[in-house]
Amino acid sequence: MAWRGLHISKAARLNLADGQVVVAQDDGEVRLALEDIAWIVLDAPHMTLTSTLLSACMDNGIALIVTDATHTPLGVALPFHRHFRQGAIALAQTGMGTPLKKRLWQATVRAKIVNQASALDAVSCEGATSLRAMARLVSSGDPDNVEARAAREYWSCLFTAFRREDESDTRNKMLNYGYAVIRSCVARALVAAGLLPALGINHASATNAFNLADDIVEPFRPFVDVLAWRTIGEGRSSREALTLDHRRAMAGVMLTDCVMAQEAMTLLAASEKTAASLVRAIESGTSEVLELPTMLP
Repeated sequence: MAWRGLHISKAARLNLADGQVVVAQDDGEVRLALEDIAWIVLDAPHMTLTSTLLSACMDNGIALIVTDATHTPLGVALPFHRHFRQGAIALAQTGMGTPLKKRLWQATVRAKIVNQASALDAVSCEGATSLRAMARLVSSGDPDNVEARAAREYWSCLFTAFRREDESDTRNKMLNYGYAVIRSCVARALVAAGLLPALGINHASATNAFNLADDIVEPFRPFVDVLAWRTIGEGRSSREALTLDHRRAMAGVMLTDCVMAQEAMTLLAASEKTAASLVRAIESGTSEVLELPTMLP
């Protein structure tokens, strides 16, 4: 089972040899077993990959994340669906009724808000009690948009002088980097479980190929928030560009520990368990079996 990610921040030549990814740079080369890798972030210009390696990455379900000139992730390559029950799972997913979608979204939003409360606890900020009370108010489909109300409360407690839409704020740059990594890894897990990532339970954009990933990623986001808060230095305000240390930290977010069903594991393992539980929820018609990560106490 894959358990690690690879972040490449210098010009390199990547190829495949003996079932290993070979990363050759001017100061030497590194070899990593392909089966151990879940995602690769290509975060440097002047990088070359062989078609043999690309094919092997897709065959092994590795998410390839590509960044732009500002080191912001802007795309991900995933394999075509390879699950042995692809047709049956796709049929169940496309036949999912609105009541089930609403209950699944309710569970997802509740888990997100509870994790936001735990995030505030983790960094010793106030507001966790209020958020946990809000989580209990989320009803099927969240028609009262408790998610948005909780978000306003959450961001005001987590960061000072912060606006989520301020692209010049280094904190937002870090958040966006981390969110792109977890979104890619959640999409990877959904595809591996036989699900169609374009068909969401709440997101339904006709131009979004990852509606379902954008749904399921929500409870994972607070883990990124805590990592960004700690990496930048207790959430301090900054206008600097993302440094290599910033990017390295956020690229490793999927190795953060969490809890699922009273078992500690990484977010990477949790994403796979969540995807598998979503299949069970869809096929059984109940949201009760959906498993989502929670923060360690």
